[in-house]
This record gives sequence, C-alpha cells and structure tokens, in this order.
Amino acid sequence: MLSPADAARLILEHLRPLPAERRPLREALDLVLAEDVASPMDLPPWDNSAMDGYAIRGADVAGRSRIDLAVVETVPAGHFPTKPVGPGEATRIFTGAPLPTGADTVVRQEDTEANGSRVAIVIPPPVGRNVRHKGEDIRRGDTVLTAGTALGPAQLGVLASIAHGEPLVHRRPAAAFLASGDEITDLDHRDEILAGRKIATSNSYTLLANIRRTGARPVELGIAGDTAASLRDHLERAADADLLITTAGVSVGEHDLVRDVLTELGCDIKLWRIRMRPGAPLGFGLFKDSRPWIGLPGNPVSTMVTYELFVRPALRRLLGHPLPFRRTVPVVVEEPITLGPKLRHFLRAVVSANPDTGALSARLTGPQGSGILTSMARANALLIVPEDRPAVAPGEPLHAMLLDDPHHVAEPPF
Repeated sequence: MLSPADAARLILEHLRPLPAERRPLREALDLVLAEDVASPMDLPPWDNSAMDGYAIRGADVAGRSRIDLAVVETVPAGHFPTKPVGPGEATRIFTGAPLPTGADTVVRQEDTEANGSRVAIVIPPPVGRNVRHKGEDIRRGDTVLTAGTALGPAQLGVLASIAHGEPLVHRRPAAAFLASGDEITDLDHRDEILAGRKIATSNSYTLLANIRRTGARPVELGIAGDTAASLRDHLERAADADLLITTAGVSVGEHDLVRDVLTELGCDIKLWRIRMRPGAPLGFGLFKDSRPWIGLPGNPVSTMVTYELFVRPALRRLLGHPLPFRRTVPVVVEEPITLGPKLRHFLRAVVSANPDTGALSARLTGPQGSGILTSMARANALLIVPEDRPAVAPGEPLHAMLLDDPHHVAEPPF
C-alpha cells in the first residue's frame, strides 16, 4: 500500500490541465488563466482627480495661507476639460475627471469657499496632492496577470479595467460522482430515512458542495444498487465527464463490485488502498480515453477526508492551478491522543491561535469514527499524526491542514 503522499503524486502524474478556451469575463470567476495578459493601455489613461474639488496650479498656492482664484469651467466625471488652467485660475472638477492642461494639484471641496465664478482656497494643499497620475496603476505593455492565475473578483476587475473581455482560461472540469449501496437513498424518501429503513445519501451532498467549492462543475449520476448491472448502467453515464468519482464499493466485501465493473468498462486500475485512516480503501484508474477515476470510501468522514487529500488536488490540476495542495501548518496538541494501527491518521480538529503569541494549537472535535460526520462539521482542520506516533502527549508538535486555507503548495505535505 502506498503512503497518502505517494498516492497523491501518482494520481496527479496522470493528470494535465484541461484545454483552454475563451470565456466571457462574467463567466470566468474561479477559472485559471492559460496565458499571460498584457495591458493595451495605461491605467489611469490620463491624470485625473482623486477628489471632488478644484484643479489648480500648485505654484499659485505654494507658501500661501489663502488665495482667491477664478473658476474657468466645470468638469464632471465622464467629461473632458476644454480650457487650460492659467495663473490665478481654477477648474471645478469631480472625482475621476481628467485634469485640465496647466493644473497639477486638486484642492478638496471642503477646503474651499465658493463665491459665484470665484473660489477661495482656505487650506492650500501641497503641490501635486489629490491627483491620480496616468499609468500609476498599470503601464501600457505591462503583464498584469500571468498564466496560472486564478480569477477572483479583483482579477476580474483588473481585466475589465483594460477591456479584456474574453480571457483564455482552462475549461471548467465536469466532475461526475456516484453513490452506491442498496441501503442508501435520497431525501425524496424521507419517511424511509426517518423510520430507519434507509440511510440518507449524505455523501452525495458533501461531494456536490465540495466539487462546486473547488471550482468544478458537479454531474450527479444518482445512486447505484449493489449489482454489477446497476453499477454499469450508472457509470456509463459519465462518458463525457472529465473526472469520475465513486463512493463506496471499493473495499473487500462481496458487494464491493466497483473494481470489477470498472475493469470490465476498460478502466486500468493503478491504485487500490493506501496507508491511512480514515480512507484506506482508495482507488484510482484511467479509462482508455485517459479519463480518470477516483474511488472514495463510503463512510461519510472517509469520503470528505479523501476528497480533500486526493480529489480536490486532482480537480485543481485539471483547472490549471500550478499549486494543487493545501499547505500544512505547525500546531501544538492540546490533549492526549491514542491511536490504533500504524497508519497515518487524519484527525478532525479545531485549530486556534494564541491571542498573545499567535502560536497555533489543536484539539480534536470529539469521537473520531469514520461514520461520525459531525466530527467533520465541527472541524476547521485535519490534524496529521504520522504512522510512527501511536500516542501523542499534550504539548507535542504536529502539523495540521487548515480546511479553509487559501495558501497552496506544489507537493503533497501530508
């Protein structure tokens, strides 16, 4: 059995970013650029006012405590000045409007007293104050965003500001997912769930949410029964997906048929079981068309933990992210921990920072059984305990993976 890190490397070795396509900017949120973007313009395109007020010559007010100037015109935002500002003159100007020729300073409106066609500067500003200069944000020809950049709200704003309306991005992957088992059902059979005759397919909802949050497009294949025919029928619906994800059916029971059916459908199984808990029954393979499959365990916590460690990085690779893995951070354990088998454990934990020192500490969310989904709901981190640590005392150092950490790394840190 491979270690979790080696299994993650094996999976990503077989994946490449999806082909690039141009998408409208409004549809590009969370997609990843496939090329560098250079600006065709300066930004701002001209010197402009940072305030509502009066554009003046700094030389007119330098060293003065008060001065009266003649107002030659008014320039709102969206309009351009038609007259220069000469000695003893000012232009009434609004935020964003271009500076008139001759002006190099803007006086805030609240530091003036207007009187018809004249204005008194009662608090003269330093020369050059309240002016946004041409190109101070972006120069024409500058590379504003590089290939591999994820497009968040700020990046979309930058592209919009230089009129780059159709960025070249890696295609959003379609991630098809399948639950299996005669014992599970969806929420439209609520009465059976509440009566204890069926188990709700919670994995379908956690996978749907995780896939969306990763930036991929979820494709739900439903729930397959514990027969080869049912599995085959559901799996064949994923022919157009970029990644196939299954839950359950990857262990060693007589109803664990996923491996046999996948092999029959032409999937080359490259990985089966790894040295970790929860989540040892993990599968990975490739169909003849190079479409990847990742098989997750059926227990709810195992499904979520293995998604975080293996599926999420796989989808990030398909999306074009150069850094697929979340980093780990050093923590100090708050309580004694005793473990069983010599496996790498990923325990659900709450990591918090000391308000005085900033040092991070970790405590478990409670019982750690792979079926206790609330242990994951209460967690903000996975506490990683190496296989050579059967027990951990309070105060000992470990590493944890924060589940909402935006920082990523190239190699699996677990």
